[in-house]
Amino acid sequence: MTSARLSGIRACVFDAYGTLFDVHSAVARLRERVGEQADTLSQLWRTKQLEYSWLRALMGRHADFWQVTGDALDYALARTGTDPAVREPLMQAYLALDAYPEVPDVLRRLRAGGLETAILSNGEPGMLEDAARSAKIAGLLDAVLSVEAVGIFKPHPKVYQLAVDRLEMRPDQIAFQSSNAWDVHGAAALGLRAVWINRLGLPPERLPGAAEHELPDLSGLPALLGL
Repeated sequence: MTSARLSGIRACVFDAYGTLFDVHSAVARLRERVGEQADTLSQLWRTKQLEYSWLRALMGRHADFWQVTGDALDYALARTGTDPAVREPLMQAYLALDAYPEVPDVLRRLRAGGLETAILSNGEPGMLEDAARSAKIAGLLDAVLSVEAVGIFKPHPKVYQLAVDRLEMRPDQIAFQSSNAWDVHGAAALGLRAVWINRLGLPPERLPGAAEHELPDLSGLPALLGL
Protein backbone atom coordinates (compact mmCIF):
# COMPACT_ATOMS: atom_id res chain seq x y z
CA MET A 1 0.00 0.00 0.00
CA THR A 2 1.21 3.49 -0.85
CA SER A 3 1.44 6.50 1.44
CA ALA A 4 0.85 9.21 -1.17
CA ARG A 5 -2.49 10.94 -1.50
CA LEU A 6 -5.14 9.63 -3.85
CA SER A 7 -5.31 11.94 -6.86
CA GLY A 8 -7.69 12.21 -9.79
CA ILE A 9 -10.69 11.02 -7.76
CA ARG A 10 -14.15 12.24 -8.75
CA ALA A 11 -16.33 9.98 -6.60
CA CYS A 12 -16.14 8.07 -3.33
CA VAL A 13 -18.12 4.85 -3.23
CA PHE A 14 -18.68 3.05 0.06
CA ASP A 15 -19.60 -0.41 1.13
CA ALA A 16 -22.50 -0.14 3.58
CA TYR A 17 -22.44 -2.92 6.17
CA GLY A 18 -19.39 -2.77 8.41
CA THR A 19 -18.07 0.33 6.64
CA LEU A 20 -20.77 2.99 7.08
CA PHE A 21 -23.08 1.00 9.36
CA ASP A 22 -22.16 -1.02 12.46
CA VAL A 23 -23.58 -4.48 11.76
CA HIS A 24 -23.36 -5.41 15.44
CA SER A 25 -25.52 -2.53 16.62
CA ALA A 26 -28.73 -4.51 15.98
CA VAL A 27 -27.90 -7.16 18.58
CA ALA A 28 -26.35 -4.57 20.89
CA ARG A 29 -29.67 -2.72 20.96
CA LEU A 30 -31.46 -5.87 22.10
CA ARG A 31 -28.69 -7.31 24.26
CA GLU A 32 -30.89 -7.84 27.32
CA ARG A 33 -33.51 -9.76 25.35
CA VAL A 34 -30.92 -11.85 23.51
CA GLY A 35 -29.09 -12.76 26.71
CA GLU A 36 -25.58 -13.97 27.45
CA GLN A 37 -25.09 -15.31 23.92
CA ALA A 38 -25.49 -11.83 22.41
CA ASP A 39 -21.90 -11.36 21.20
CA THR A 40 -21.65 -14.92 19.89
CA LEU A 41 -24.98 -14.56 18.11
CA SER A 42 -23.98 -11.26 16.49
CA GLN A 43 -20.66 -12.60 15.20
CA LEU A 44 -22.23 -15.80 13.89
CA TRP A 45 -25.07 -13.91 12.24
CA ARG A 46 -22.60 -11.75 10.32
CA THR A 47 -20.37 -14.70 9.40
CA LYS A 48 -23.25 -16.76 8.01
CA GLN A 49 -24.70 -13.74 6.21
CA LEU A 50 -21.48 -13.36 4.22
CA GLU A 51 -21.03 -17.09 3.72
CA TYR A 52 -24.56 -17.45 2.34
CA SER A 53 -24.01 -14.56 -0.08
CA TRP A 54 -20.84 -16.16 -1.43
CA LEU A 55 -22.35 -19.63 -1.60
CA ARG A 56 -25.49 -18.46 -3.36
CA ALA A 57 -23.32 -16.64 -5.91
CA LEU A 58 -21.30 -19.79 -6.56
CA MET A 59 -24.46 -21.91 -6.76
CA GLY A 60 -26.19 -19.50 -9.13
CA ARG A 61 -29.12 -19.33 -6.70
CA HIS A 62 -29.51 -15.64 -5.94
CA ALA A 63 -31.86 -14.33 -3.28
CA ASP A 64 -31.92 -10.76 -2.06
CA PHE A 65 -29.91 -9.73 0.99
CA TRP A 66 -33.00 -9.42 3.19
CA GLN A 67 -33.69 -13.13 2.75
CA VAL A 68 -30.01 -13.98 3.19
CA THR A 69 -29.89 -11.91 6.38
CA GLY A 70 -32.96 -13.69 7.72
CA ASP A 71 -31.60 -17.13 6.81
CA ALA A 72 -28.32 -16.32 8.53
CA LEU A 73 -30.13 -15.13 11.65
CA ASP A 74 -32.23 -18.32 11.73
CA TYR A 75 -29.04 -20.37 11.67
CA ALA A 76 -27.40 -18.24 14.37
CA LEU A 77 -30.47 -18.46 16.62
CA ALA A 78 -30.56 -22.25 16.26
CA ARG A 79 -26.82 -22.64 16.75
CA THR A 80 -26.74 -20.53 19.93
CA GLY A 81 -30.04 -21.79 21.33
CA THR A 82 -31.41 -18.24 21.50
CA ASP A 83 -35.16 -17.68 21.91
CA PRO A 84 -36.56 -17.37 18.36
CA ALA A 85 -39.00 -14.73 19.63
CA VAL A 86 -36.20 -12.17 19.20
CA ARG A 87 -35.99 -12.87 15.45
CA GLU A 88 -38.41 -10.20 14.27
CA PRO A 89 -37.11 -7.45 16.61
CA LEU A 90 -33.56 -8.20 15.44
CA MET A 91 -34.54 -8.08 11.77
CA GLN A 92 -36.26 -4.74 12.30
CA ALA A 93 -33.22 -3.45 14.18
CA TYR A 94 -31.10 -4.37 11.15
CA LEU A 95 -33.05 -1.80 9.14
CA ALA A 96 -31.90 0.92 11.54
CA LEU A 97 -28.23 0.14 12.17
CA ASP A 98 -26.08 2.81 13.79
CA ALA A 99 -23.71 4.67 11.50
CA TYR A 100 -20.14 4.87 12.74
CA PRO A 101 -19.58 8.23 14.48
CA GLU A 102 -17.33 9.77 11.83
CA VAL A 103 -19.54 8.94 8.85
CA PRO A 104 -21.80 12.03 8.56
CA ASP A 105 -18.94 14.51 8.86
CA VAL A 106 -16.80 12.62 6.35
CA LEU A 107 -19.60 12.54 3.79
CA ARG A 108 -20.24 16.26 4.27
CA ARG A 109 -16.55 17.06 3.77
CA LEU A 110 -16.32 14.96 0.62
CA ARG A 111 -19.35 16.62 -0.93
CA ALA A 112 -18.08 20.06 0.07
CA GLY A 113 -14.89 19.15 -1.78
CA GLY A 114 -16.87 18.53 -4.96
CA LEU A 115 -16.85 14.73 -4.91
CA GLU A 116 -19.83 12.52 -5.58
CA THR A 117 -20.71 10.01 -2.86
CA ALA A 118 -22.45 6.67 -3.22
CA ILE A 119 -23.13 3.35 -1.54
CA LEU A 120 -22.40 0.10 -3.39
CA SER A 121 -23.73 -2.77 -1.33
CA ASN A 122 -25.03 -6.32 -1.20
CA GLY A 123 -28.05 -4.83 0.53
CA GLU A 124 -31.50 -4.93 -1.01
CA PRO A 125 -32.60 -1.40 -2.07
CA GLY A 126 -35.24 -1.06 0.63
CA MET A 127 -32.79 -2.15 3.33
CA LEU A 128 -30.27 0.43 2.21
CA GLU A 129 -32.82 3.23 1.98
CA ASP A 130 -34.08 2.46 5.50
CA ALA A 131 -30.55 2.32 6.91
CA ALA A 132 -29.46 5.58 5.28
CA ARG A 133 -32.62 7.37 6.37
CA SER A 134 -32.39 6.05 9.94
CA ALA A 135 -28.74 7.11 10.18
CA LYS A 136 -29.65 10.53 8.73
CA ILE A 137 -27.14 10.28 5.88
CA ALA A 138 -29.55 9.82 2.96
CA GLY A 139 -29.19 13.48 1.99
CA LEU A 140 -25.40 13.11 1.90
CA LEU A 141 -25.42 10.46 -0.84
CA ASP A 142 -25.70 10.99 -4.59
CA ALA A 143 -26.54 7.35 -5.28
CA VAL A 144 -27.40 4.13 -3.46
CA LEU A 145 -26.45 1.15 -5.62
CA SER A 146 -27.55 -2.40 -4.85
CA VAL A 147 -26.33 -5.70 -6.26
CA GLU A 148 -29.97 -6.42 -7.09
CA ALA A 149 -29.36 -4.46 -10.31
CA VAL A 150 -27.02 -7.23 -11.49
CA GLY A 151 -28.40 -10.22 -9.57
CA ILE A 152 -25.21 -11.47 -7.95
CA PHE A 153 -23.33 -10.65 -4.75
CA LYS A 154 -19.89 -9.17 -4.22
CA PRO A 155 -17.12 -9.74 -5.06
CA HIS A 156 -18.32 -10.54 -8.58
CA PRO A 157 -16.86 -8.03 -11.09
CA LYS A 158 -20.37 -7.12 -12.30
CA VAL A 159 -21.05 -5.46 -8.96
CA TYR A 160 -18.10 -3.07 -9.15
CA GLN A 161 -18.77 -2.42 -12.83
CA LEU A 162 -22.21 -1.23 -11.74
CA ALA A 163 -20.60 1.73 -9.97
CA VAL A 164 -18.50 2.55 -13.02
CA ASP A 165 -21.55 2.45 -15.30
CA ARG A 166 -23.94 4.36 -13.03
CA LEU A 167 -21.47 7.10 -12.17
CA GLU A 168 -20.21 7.29 -15.77
CA MET A 169 -16.61 7.49 -14.68
CA ARG A 170 -13.45 5.52 -15.29
CA PRO A 171 -12.58 2.99 -12.56
CA ASP A 172 -9.46 4.99 -11.67
CA GLN A 173 -11.62 8.04 -10.92
CA ILE A 174 -13.55 6.20 -8.21
CA ALA A 175 -12.25 5.64 -4.68
CA PHE A 176 -13.89 2.57 -3.14
CA GLN A 177 -13.93 2.18 0.64
CA SER A 178 -14.76 -1.02 2.52
CA SER A 179 -13.98 -2.52 5.90
CA ASN A 180 -14.17 -5.97 4.31
CA ALA A 181 -10.79 -6.88 2.86
CA TRP A 182 -12.26 -9.33 0.36
CA ASP A 183 -14.52 -6.53 -0.92
CA VAL A 184 -11.53 -4.23 -1.31
CA HIS A 185 -9.71 -6.85 -3.36
CA GLY A 186 -12.76 -7.32 -5.57
CA ALA A 187 -12.99 -3.61 -6.30
CA ALA A 188 -9.24 -3.25 -6.87
CA ALA A 189 -9.25 -6.18 -9.30
CA LEU A 190 -11.65 -4.20 -11.51
CA GLY A 191 -9.45 -1.11 -11.33
CA LEU A 192 -11.20 0.97 -8.66
CA ARG A 193 -8.91 2.89 -6.29
CA ALA A 194 -9.42 0.83 -3.17
CA VAL A 195 -9.06 2.01 0.42
CA TRP A 196 -9.27 -0.61 3.16
CA ILE A 197 -11.00 0.68 6.29
CA ASN A 198 -9.37 -1.80 8.64
CA ARG A 199 -11.49 -1.19 11.73
CA LEU A 200 -10.41 -4.45 13.39
CA GLY A 201 -6.67 -4.21 12.71
CA LEU A 202 -6.61 -7.43 10.69
CA PRO A 203 -3.71 -8.71 8.56
CA PRO A 204 -4.09 -8.38 4.79
CA GLU A 205 -5.75 -11.09 2.73
CA ARG A 206 -3.88 -13.03 0.06
CA LEU A 207 -6.09 -12.32 -2.94
CA PRO A 208 -5.86 -10.70 -6.39
CA GLY A 209 -6.07 -6.93 -6.36
CA ALA A 210 -4.83 -4.76 -3.50
CA ALA A 211 -5.79 -1.69 -1.54
CA GLU A 212 -3.79 1.43 -2.33
CA HIS A 213 -4.30 2.71 1.21
CA GLU A 214 -5.32 1.44 4.62
CA LEU A 215 -7.07 3.53 7.28
CA PRO A 216 -8.30 2.57 10.77
CA ASP A 217 -11.62 4.34 10.13
CA LEU A 218 -13.10 6.79 7.64
CA SER A 219 -12.03 9.97 9.43
CA GLY A 220 -8.75 10.15 7.51
CA LEU A 221 -10.31 9.84 4.07
CA PRO A 222 -10.76 13.56 3.27
CA ALA A 223 -7.08 14.25 4.04
CA LEU A 224 -6.08 11.27 1.91
CA LEU A 225 -7.92 12.93 -0.95
CA GLY A 226 -6.31 16.30 -0.28
CA LEU A 227 -9.46 17.89 1.16
